[in-house]
This record gives sequence, C-alpha cells and structure tokens, in this order.
Amino acid sequence: MERGSVVANLAADLGLDLESLAHREVKLDIFHSKKYLDVNKKTGELYIVEKIDREYLCPTQTAVCFIKLDVIIESPLRIFNIELGITDINDNAPLFRRDKIELDVFESATPGERFSLSNAVDPDVGKNTVDTYTLSNSEHFTIEIQTGIDGTKYVDLVLTKSLDREAQTVHNLILTALDGGVPVRSGTANIIVRVQDINDNAPTFDKQVYTVNMTENSPIGTVVLQLNATDLDEGPNAEAVYSFTLYTSEITQDVFALNPNTGEITVKGTIDFEDMKFYEMHVQAKDKGASPLLSQCKIVVHVIDMNDNYPEITIQSVKNTVNENIPVGTVIALVGISDRDTGDNGQVSLSIKQPLPFILNRSSERPIYYELIVAEPLDRESVPEYDITLVVTDGGTPSLSDNETIILNLLDVNDNVPKFPQSLYHIQFTENNSPGALLSSLSAFDPDLHENQYLVYFIIEKEIANTSMSMLFSINPENGNLYALKTFDYEIEKEFLFHIEARDSGVPPLNSNATVHITIVDQNDNAPVIVSPWRAHGSVVEEQIPRSTDKGSLVSKVIAIDTDSVHNSRITYQFLQVTDATLFSLDQYNGEIKTMRMFSYRDPRHQRLVVIAKDNGEPSLSATVTIKLSTVETVVKAYSDMTEVPLEYDIFSDLNLYLVIGLGSVSFLLLITILVTIVLKCQKPNPSKAAPPSRNSVISERNSTIADSTLVSNDAYWYSLFLAETRKGKLVVRQPAPKGSRYIVSSIPRSTGLTETSDSAASTLQI
Repeated sequence: MERGSVVANLAADLGLDLESLAHREVKLDIFHSKKYLDVNKKTGELYIVEKIDREYLCPTQTAVCFIKLDVIIESPLRIFNIELGITDINDNAPLFRRDKIELDVFESATPGERFSLSNAVDPDVGKNTVDTYTLSNSEHFTIEIQTGIDGTKYVDLVLTKSLDREAQTVHNLILTALDGGVPVRSGTANIIVRVQDINDNAPTFDKQVYTVNMTENSPIGTVVLQLNATDLDEGPNAEAVYSFTLYTSEITQDVFALNPNTGEITVKGTIDFEDMKFYEMHVQAKDKGASPLLSQCKIVVHVIDMNDNYPEITIQSVKNTVNENIPVGTVIALVGISDRDTGDNGQVSLSIKQPLPFILNRSSERPIYYELIVAEPLDRESVPEYDITLVVTDGGTPSLSDNETIILNLLDVNDNVPKFPQSLYHIQFTENNSPGALLSSLSAFDPDLHENQYLVYFIIEKEIANTSMSMLFSINPENGNLYALKTFDYEIEKEFLFHIEARDSGVPPLNSNATVHITIVDQNDNAPVIVSPWRAHGSVVEEQIPRSTDKGSLVSKVIAIDTDSVHNSRITYQFLQVTDATLFSLDQYNGEIKTMRMFSYRDPRHQRLVVIAKDNGEPSLSATVTIKLSTVETVVKAYSDMTEVPLEYDIFSDLNLYLVIGLGSVSFLLLITILVTIVLKCQKPNPSKAAPPSRNSVISERNSTIADSTLVSNDAYWYSLFLAETRKGKLVVRQPAPKGSRYIVSSIPRSTGLTETSDSAASTLQI
C-alpha cells in the first residue's frame, strides 16, 4: 500500500474516545527496525508511514506474515497488543539464481536423458510464487516440471532427439519461469547447451580421385597437390595425419613426398616421362581420436612430356677406309636415330652438317635407319680424309640435337699422272761449260702416295746430226736433275729441243712429258774477223783512188764479222793510224772511209790507214787491217793494172762491184729461201731419217769454211760467207731462224738436187 494509506481505525476498533484521545499521548512500539505505521490522534486511524515489504518482513516464505506492535496510551496508561497481518501481493517476478545456464552434453547422449536445471525463486507466496516453466522451441530438448514437498517447482531438461555436434555445436535455449499472480510475472534464464564431440566422423576428402598433370623434370620441392581431409569432429578427433598406403609403390614414394601434418604432396625425386608416364598414389587421412577413424583417396599424376631428351645416333655399321675410286652409290655407313621423347618432341631427322659428296637415304621407319651413300666421285688428292658430321634434330620447341662424326679415310689409287710445273722449260747456260755441270732441276709432282708417287726421269731419245740426246745431256732418274755431258760452243751449237718423261711406279704406271728448250748463252770468245776489204797479199790491203776524188767520196769500206752473239758481235771502227787525219774520215758503225776534202798537190801519193775493229764484249776483242791508198791520175789505168776482165773502169770500182754482186746474191737467196720454206711447210719432218751423205756434218766436218747449219746475225757476215762458199762451187742457202731476226745458212754441193736440199733444210730446221 502507498504511504498514508489507512490500515485500521484504532479508536473504533479499541473503543477509544476521539476527543480524549486527542489529549492523551499515543505511542506505537513496532518490533521492527523501521517505523512502518503511525496513529492519527484526531481520527484514531492507523496509517502507513513507510512502504511495507512483506518479503522483507517475512524472509521465509510463510503463508502468514504479521507486524507486531504495541499501542501505548497514557493518562491513563493503557497498552494494546496488535498483530497486523500482511497480505502478499504479486510484486516480485520469478528470478533464476543464474541467468545463464551452461550445459556440456556429449553428442552421444541418448534421447530421454535428463539434465537438471536450477529453478527460479519468487519471494512471493502462494499463488504469486513460481507456478510453471516454459522452454523455447527446440527439436532436441524439452522440459519436465516437478514439485517438491514444500511446493517448490523444479525443472529438468530432457533430450528428445540425438545430438550431432557436427550439425549444431551449441543449442541456445530460453527457460522462462512464470508465477501465478495477477498479472503474471516471469523470469528467464539462457540455457547454453554445448554439444561435446565424440570421434564419430572420419576425415573426408573432397574427392575420391584426384587427377594432376605434371611436367617432367619439375624442380624438387614443387607442390603437386594440397590435400585437405575435412573432419567434422573437433580437437584431436579432427586432426588428421596423412600417409601413403601400402598400395603406393616404392618408386612413387621415391619421387613424391607427403607432409603428414599438412597433406601437401611435393616433388622429391626426378620425374621422367620416359621412365613413367603416370604415377598413382593412395593416401589415407587418419584422425587422432581415441579410436582413430580414417579415409582414403587416390591421386593420379599424369606426366607431361617435355623435350628433355637429346636425340640419339647409333652407328650400326661403317666403313672407315675405302679406295678413292669407290663407285658412286656405295653405302658407307648404316646409321640409326631415335628419341625417347614423344609426339613432336620425338620426331627426329638426320642431316649432314656441311656440304660433302655424300647423301643420306632413309631405309626404314621403325626403327629409323639412314644409309650414308657416296654421291659424287671422291679424290684422295683433293681431300684425303672426310670428317662426316651427322646431325640429328628433334621436332621440339626449342629443338634439341646431337651429332656424331664418322671419319672416312681414302686409300690411294694410281689415278694421277706425274705433273711438271711447266710444260716447257727454257734453260740457258753459258758456252764453254764444264762437262757434268748441273743445268736445272726438272722435278715433277705426283699427288698419289707411296709407290704411286715414286717417279723415274729419263730423256726421250732423239738424234740431232747423228748425235743422241743422251750423249749430250743426262738426267738423274731419281730427282730430275739435268746435267751437260760435254762442253758446248755457242758458235757451233746454239740451242737444243728435246723431251723428258716422268713415270711413276704404280700399276699400271702413268707418265707425262715436258719439253726442254736449252739455249746456249754466248761468251765473248771470238775476235772480230775482217772480211772486207779482201786481203790477197798478207795483212796490207792496197787500194787506188783517183786523185781527183771529190770531198765526201767513198774511198773504202771495212767490214768485220764476229761469230759471237749479237751483243758481243756489235763492232765499232776506229783509225788506229792515219797519215793525214784531215784527209779521211771513218764511220765508227759501218766502217766507211770517206774523203774529208779533195787531194792537193801537197798530199803524199801514198796514204797508210790502219783501222781497228772492236767488238762489244767484256773484255773487248779486236782486229786490225792496214789499207795502203795510192792516188792515180786516171781510173782506167789503175783498174787495167788490177784485173784481166774488161770492165767499164770509168763506171765501177772494186767496191762497187762487190756491192752489186752482194745485192744480186741477196735477191737470189731470198727467192731460194721462199721456195725452201714452202717445201718445208708441205713436207712432214721425219726424225728417224738419216741426213743425206752429201751434207756436211756438224761433228765430222768442223774444218770446213761454213757448217751445214750456221746462225748469222748480220748481212756483212752473210755476204762474206756467200763469196767464200760460191768460190768453192757450193750452193749457199739462207733461211730465217725461228723466233728471231737471225738466219740459218746452209751450204750444199751443186750436184745435190732441190729435193735433197729441201730434206737437208728440213732436217736443219728440225734441230
């Protein structure tokens, strides 16, 4: 009740007079620490001073609760014992001692199992105290209410359906306590049911079979697969340990490693596609429960081929040594190729690294074989040995290759003729050589080997002027050194032409020839010979000249010849002595003596001229002629004393006569030379034909005035020889010498016919 509320009227209940009561002192003696009530003296009413709490006044839940008090009224003193009964109202809601109730229930608990819960307390009494309990909706739990002897309501939590921790770990329930008051009051408590795990779930893989593609040669430590076996249990029951089962081969376990705690599979060995195309692993996951549960899965690792194997070359058969004349198309070697890889990586091809006279012919497909065949003729002298590098290449990306070298040695056959460095050798040596002098080395070369390379040299026999070449020259059969066997004289023999042969020792032997042209070089060993003016009376030549000769007139001409070569035979003329140096002049090149002025009466009648002719050699050689000139009054008288032939003395002198004769002879000889040349061109020379017996021999008739074949170098010498030989009754023929401006002069008896002369000339030119 609220403060000030009237509980009772003491005056009425106790029969007290209100008027007297107002004058009397009234006291209340309440047996409690608090003053709950008081008396209004005017009205005699007992009213509430402080709110009364029955649960406080009567802590024990009794049915009746009283407040005892004494009313003391003085004047006169009267004491009244009063018991005020406190009626309970539903002013307290049920209250659980703990607002959160936690229960641990094993998931293995069976339906019907009961779990005691703390009850709610309501200090109210009677129907205002706890009357019933309710539970929030749950498919697994319900409650049962029991009443104790004292009427207290107790509640139990009952399991109605099996628990599954893996499905629901915690069940949150609300327990509500309701009293019976009006209005109904309630109190709640949270029930937390923690489902305790039991090892009722095995670890579970998300797949029963795992398929993994793995490239071969993956580095060690590469993660192949991360296994994760899920166990719905908790704690040790959910901790899985991974291991290979007995179905996993040792080979597989050598290649792959399994982490027992994490389930990670890594590479620990070499993955080689060529060894294993796939690997199969059986893995189990076992939990750590008291009664361990396990599950298994299978991992199939397919190995992807990489181009990691070099193609291989196998030489099945080979010929390392063959003759150089081996026929084209001959098989040298049989070569096999292979590659352990597959697909394009295993597609192989074979080739020859460098261009060589060989080809490859594919002879079979499985296995792959190639024939190494000779494609072109071989020549040991060009290439004695072949390093045939065979390259095998696969079709991978990038491609791999390997090579193998076959060494092929060629055996020599006698297929090369000896070769001289020159087909024509020009050899010069100076006349007056010593017999046995080395002229030259005429070595040939044969690129063959051994006996096919050993050469023998010899001179091909040929006779010149009844003389064999082997009598004039000798060649060393082993090294080709050419020697002179005699002393040669340039004025007799100027050149030789013959052949030498080099022959190897092969079977059959091969040979080749070279032409040797020997030219004898002149030495200045011949002094000039004065052939004009003609010296009939010793060394003094007497000439007559008209005293009336004009200035610049030709008095005489000195002609000297030198049988040496052109250089050594170049002659110059000088006065060695002269009676009057102002009267005559001498041309140093042609030897003409001319008057420098007309004769005077003071000039002596006889003039003595000494002319020296010097050649151009080193040292220079010379010859002299003394000309005694006599001046006469008339030319006719002078010439009539000198000759018996009637001539026109006023027209010709002796010198002019010689010149006219020489000019006619030259014209005649030119005609003869043309005829002989035509005959030689039309007639084939016969080397074996002996020379005509009427021809003078170089060897047998060395004392004749002129040899049958003599080289001349100037017209003066030719003119002198022509006069000398025609006086002996011989026919003189001059022919041009080959390869030069000189001539060959031949003397033939007049009884010899033209045909014989042509043969002789042909024989002469053949030398």
